[in-house]
Amino acid sequence: MIPGIREQFAEEARAERPDLSVLCLLVAAEADPALDERGVDAAQIELDRLAGMLPYGLRGARAWASAVTELLGGRMGFHGTPADYERLSSSLLHEVLRRRRGLPILLSVVWLEVARRAGAPVYGLGLPGHFVVGFGDPEEGVVVDPFAGGASLGTGPAEQASGPRTPARTLDIVLRILNNIRAWAAMRPEQSGVALWALELSLLLPSHPASLRYERAKLLVERGRFTDGAAELEAYAQVVEAVDAAAAARIRSEARSARALLN
Repeated sequence: MIPGIREQFAEEARAERPDLSVLCLLVAAEADPALDERGVDAAQIELDRLAGMLPYGLRGARAWASAVTELLGGRMGFHGTPADYERLSSSLLHEVLRRRRGLPILLSVVWLEVARRAGAPVYGLGLPGHFVVGFGDPEEGVVVDPFAGGASLGTGPAEQASGPRTPARTLDIVLRILNNIRAWAAMRPEQSGVALWALELSLLLPSHPASLRYERAKLLVERGRFTDGAAELEAYAQVVEAVDAAAAARIRSEARSARALLN
């Protein structure tokens, strides 16, 4: 176990240039108590090793996309399957590196981190319900799908590759990963503890939806932490009151109901 995971996560998230691999590995450490500092170092070393396997002197988006895909999707066999959506490990970077399987966004993290280490012009691209990787100029470069082993989604104008290309920011990627973990846990009531820590990490990000506070409060009540949940509901009601007094009143009613469960 890594001591001070959440403190490190909050500090990295507020850095001038947050490190995507560090944040993803801290998420993994929160999920997997067996992941210690040695395991984190091993994951970083593996990303470095993979980057070192790429050829030198590459030029142009197409050459980079081809080389990274040939290495990761080809020789190394990274790709996704429908079954990967059923595994929490598919959202944990160290497990994705070990299994070479994962969700689209985690496989994209591998593509991004390996390519960046080698000096490639690369960026992540969030699509509705999917995540892919682009090389070169966002308007004219090459887009590939790591979940499909790096299959090309097109080149040239943005319209040829699922609409306008806006590179995803590091913290947006991390929040999306945490949202995926919460969605996985929501389908499994026995995993409410996973949903709780994913929410709590999300709340440590400098920018996050205010509604996450409400979700956390509700989850605390569901887990029997009535006093904590009621206090969170009251705090969220104060935030909401400025824009929706009726909603704030409903939330305060929920807080009273939570406190009543103590009796």
